[in-house]
Amino acid sequence: MKNPRFTVSYACDGQDYTIYAAQNTHYVIEHEITERGVTARLLPRARLTLKRIDLTFDYDFKPEDLFFGNGYQAWTTTREYGRKDQMKGITKLAAPGFLHMLASTSGDARFVKTPKAPGEFYSHTYTYIKNRNDLLLIGSLTERQGFTVIYADMNKGTLTISKDVEGVTITEPYDLMDIAIERGGYDEVFDAYFKRMGLSAPRIRHMSGYTSWYNYFQKINEKIILRDLDALDRAKDSVSIFQVDDGYETFVGDWLDHNGERFPLGMDYIAKKIHEKGYMAGIWMAPFSVQRTSRTYKEHPDWVIRDRRGLPMLGVVAWGGAYTLDIYNDDARAYIKSFFNVVLNQWNYDMVKLDFLYSQCMEPRNNKSRGTIMCEAMEFLRECCGDKLILGCGVPLGAAFGYVDACRISCDVDLKFAGKIYNKLHVNNEVPSARNAINNAIFRRHLNGRAFCNDPDVFFLRYSNLEFNIEQKLLLAGVNHIFGDVLFVSDNAEEYANSDWAVLKKAFSESDLKVVSADYISDDRILVVLEDQGEEKTLHMDLSTGESNIKEILRFER
Repeated sequence: MKNPRFTVSYACDGQDYTIYAAQNTHYVIEHEITERGVTARLLPRARLTLKRIDLTFDYDFKPEDLFFGNGYQAWTTTREYGRKDQMKGITKLAAPGFLHMLASTSGDARFVKTPKAPGEFYSHTYTYIKNRNDLLLIGSLTERQGFTVIYADMNKGTLTISKDVEGVTITEPYDLMDIAIERGGYDEVFDAYFKRMGLSAPRIRHMSGYTSWYNYFQKINEKIILRDLDALDRAKDSVSIFQVDDGYETFVGDWLDHNGERFPLGMDYIAKKIHEKGYMAGIWMAPFSVQRTSRTYKEHPDWVIRDRRGLPMLGVVAWGGAYTLDIYNDDARAYIKSFFNVVLNQWNYDMVKLDFLYSQCMEPRNNKSRGTIMCEAMEFLRECCGDKLILGCGVPLGAAFGYVDACRISCDVDLKFAGKIYNKLHVNNEVPSARNAINNAIFRRHLNGRAFCNDPDVFFLRYSNLEFNIEQKLLLAGVNHIFGDVLFVSDNAEEYANSDWAVLKKAFSESDLKVVSADYISDDRILVVLEDQGEEKTLHMDLSTGESNIKEILRFER
């Protein structure tokens, strides 16, 4: 990393500027660059409205170097890229306009442009450049001042650390960057990075159990939930948590409105029945979202975030569309606190799965950057939940570090292994995909046990409402077992054959395999080297078909 130079984009006195220097008449950037990291602070000499600040270095990429591209949020595609690879963005069919707006809702298109050529990549919060077994890790130690995006251009030989500070107006000194640099082996650099971040080990080490979403989606009721709860009795010693997902509420946002038709005895009764089994009770919420048809939105339209035209901002495409409660609105904030208090302290749920959290920071506001907003939102959620467990989902990961106990690290799986039409079109980098869930479980494995417990999403063993063959089922279950520590099925276990119970118990157990390395060997095939009690084993998989040798590696008995 040589020849550092700054690019500063801002406005002053109504005029836009892009300056290629660390100082001019409007500002000075104090900075220090060492082998262990980068710090930078901007001292304004006038009132400045910031947009983006880049620090670019020359970097000598070797032909075999791989660049790690960490996706924007929990669902976003994350993997290693070589010089000949090309990153994918939003489908070209979603041209600028309404379709592009819908496709980009959950992603980073508002402040990041997808590279157009092979050899050009970017990564959120942290990255590494891998040359065989040696890594150079570059990672932000905080996203509180603005999201960090690290760009690589292997063709030009440059690395750029970029801060998204759009929307921030300053007259006082502003901390820009606190970047760690580590060199060494895979585990070595990530141990050092998270140690420098000052994170404590996750409070939980492992969870396994059930979630209702992927069999019924919103069509759940008391009878279904209690039936599926009882159906797990044969694996009771392997289950620690049972989670009710979306569908118990009347409308998204109206969390406390009792849906008497679906749950006549109430959600506290469901928690009680789960506790009687000896499991933790989990429940899904999208705490910032209010469905457009919800009572909460109809009665309090002033509580939601509005766009630059003054219109309610669409934060979620699902459910016919949902807006986002503004955490800087005192009444909205009080409402969020109130429903958490009921769910956690009156209904007595032990864990909340909190979804679609990215919606809080889609645009800067209140003189705060997107990164600042997301960090303050996560801090607020932890305040609301106290000591109860949080499973984050749909959240920019860097902002979640230190606030969640567990976190999704992949997109949703799909009920069809090969994927649907939106997978073939590649609508965006967050669409449901079993293939992409497997990919992310492997390439975000370093977060597990360091930042939080990794949730690679569910696996399946059932026989109905599913388009997986047995090889695909075992691959997904095996990958989740090896690379994750939040293990969920979403099945009515009454359907299981006798042989399925052994697979379930094995998949639910803590893995004792050490991952030595994981690499793409073609567009579809991944090779993973494992260590099993001193013996080296090789797991190979084809993500296009689901074929693998996972059955032999894990000794799945069916």
